[in-house]
Amino acid sequence: MPPILHLVRHAQAQHNVHANNHYLVDPCLTDLGKEQCSRLQATFPKSLDIELIVASPLKRTIQTALIAFEDTLRQNNLRVLCLPELQETSELPCDTGSSREVLEREFRHQPVDWDHVTPNWECKKGRWASDAAAVEMRARQVRVWLRDRPERNIVVVTHGGFLHFFTEDWSEHDRFSGTGWANTE
Repeated sequence: MPPILHLVRHAQAQHNVHANNHYLVDPCLTDLGKEQCSRLQATFPKSLDIELIVASPLKRTIQTALIAFEDTLRQNNLRVLCLPELQETSELPCDTGSSREVLEREFRHQPVDWDHVTPNWECKKGRWASDAAAVEMRARQVRVWLRDRPERNIVVVTHGGFLHFFTEDWSEHDRFSGTGWANTE
């Protein structure tokens, strides 16, 4: 039986505050973003038995997963599994991740699984390119990978642009913001 997916766009990060911040490489959450994570933690149904939390390996998605699902991670003895295929869809600096080494150092005391984060995942070339064909392929690969997982309830923390490719739903796509998904929606 396929799993139930709980899709979450990351909380507000520095680049979401103003378009001038799109030059920031791999920006972190703002204070408001951290509050959004706390609200998500308080309102996410506790009755769901979350067995896997998967996140894009950008700082804002990792932070969102760690803060919003802190209790779940601790109670279920889980780690946030970082999956590069979930990265955002543009080549903007704000949508470009940090190297695995940088991330491991920054999140060294956190429950994060880096096994799927390969060298040069943050280079927007080849399978990691921002063109539609590459992003569609990654979205398809993630759907298959998640479908074949043994876990029943899975949280996926990713980006608004990628979520449109993942769900194949463009009905509320906003060209200016790049997505119709709200932060922590």
